[in-house]
Amino acid sequence: MKTVWITLRTSVILFLLCCVVYQLAVTGIAQAFMSKQADGSLIYNSNNQVVGSALVGQAFTEPQYFQGRISSIDYNANGSGSPNFAPSNPELLKRLQESVSTWQKQNPDVPVSSLPVDLITNSGSGLDPDISPEAATAQIPRISNLTGVSADQLQTLVQQNTMSRQLGIFGEPAVNVLKLNMALQQELSKS
Repeated sequence: MKTVWITLRTSVILFLLCCVVYQLAVTGIAQAFMSKQADGSLIYNSNNQVVGSALVGQAFTEPQYFQGRISSIDYNANGSGSPNFAPSNPELLKRLQESVSTWQKQNPDVPVSSLPVDLITNSGSGLDPDISPEAATAQIPRISNLTGVSADQLQTLVQQNTMSRQLGIFGEPAVNVLKLNMALQQELSKS
């Protein structure tokens, strides 16, 4: 009977340490030292309303806004992941052809040869909020035509919203599409 009580006490103590104390400590440290990241890297508009996260992409359906990467899961973070089609898979080829066709219709001023690959392919998670600076720049003629904002002003917005490599060596330069579209919206409200 003594062994049962020792085992039971040890189990309860370990449960409290691992499932309660540890979780509270990690949450407390995260909130104290990086609360913005711990809360989901939320992005707020000028009215202090949450409009999204810097970590999860969104679909922008209006052609006057910058478009992000394709998401085969419709940016639903509950089911992150992307179909791992081989380059020879007919479904991948069909999706790429549809994406290129849509690009040609929406961006007649930009040749397909200038189409950055990140605008017609999924990211690994299907949730990527960023595009390359080249992908943003390729969309400038369409957006300029639809909004009346000059190409130079749009290029400046892209440059202002381009994040450089982390620590100068890791990753590639990227543009967060939500932040860029918010800057565009602010530019449109001026005129």
